[in-house]
Amino acid sequence: MNRFINFLALLLLVFFTACTDVIDVEVPSEEPRLVIEASINWEKGTSGSDQTIYLSKSTPFFETNGNVPVSGASVVITNTSDGSFFEFNDQNDGSYTTSNFMPVLNDNYTLEVISEEETYSAQETFIPVVPILEVYQSTDKFLPEVLEVNFDFLDPAEEENYYYIKFKEQADSFPRLLDLKDEFVNGNLISVFNERQENEDINQVEYAPGDMVNMELIGVSKRYYEYIQLLISQSESGGPFDTTPVALRGNCTNQSNPDNYAYGYFRLTEVAKASYTFE
Repeated sequence: MNRFINFLALLLLVFFTACTDVIDVEVPSEEPRLVIEASINWEKGTSGSDQTIYLSKSTPFFETNGNVPVSGASVVITNTSDGSFFEFNDQNDGSYTTSNFMPVLNDNYTLEVISEEETYSAQETFIPVVPILEVYQSTDKFLPEVLEVNFDFLDPAEEENYYYIKFKEQADSFPRLLDLKDEFVNGNLISVFNERQENEDINQVEYAPGDMVNMELIGVSKRYYEYIQLLISQSESGGPFDTTPVALRGNCTNQSNPDNYAYGYFRLTEVAKASYTFE
């Protein structure tokens, strides 16, 4: 009987092994594209003269080495409102810097990047932002033991405003990103809060006394708001019913070869910053 059982087990093993097919999945890929990270941030209370732009080449989705830095490019920003221009110096590591930038709120600017004999350009307006008025802590309405950090600001009345908000505690690998428009709160005092819920999958714990959180309130254009809204939505997706993320195109266009467009975005924004340590 034992011999029969062993023979049957061997037969089943051979059967299922023979029915196993190896499937090779072809992952779609594309040629590397230029990535332009041109975020000109003017923190309130500073001169805004020191600015950095990053250039790199995109890599396949499953590549683990990250983007490839691009050197040897020409990077210039021009204030089209008064004609002044600012050249960014190549640091040979993908970063391009200047120490003499002159930010002027509500003026129009143009970015020009020349790389590998192709010219990329983008246009934006320097967007102002109101100050952060108060920073404080609270607890979740339904979970009193869960700490929240809050800040208040007064939205300007009778104008359309868009905001990009960051929260980052020192132990966080990445900041929490939020997008906000004043469509239904125009001219009102706005309160923004953030809590960090426990998540064992990413080793995340709730806020605790002594944790310090850095916050940024950034004024942005309507077009950038729509861009970052899609980017945040895709970064938080992953459920079975979510749409498949796609590569987002920013406002940088290739004047030499439109089909070879760049990733990234050129924005000029005023930033209000604050920090809070939980008690």
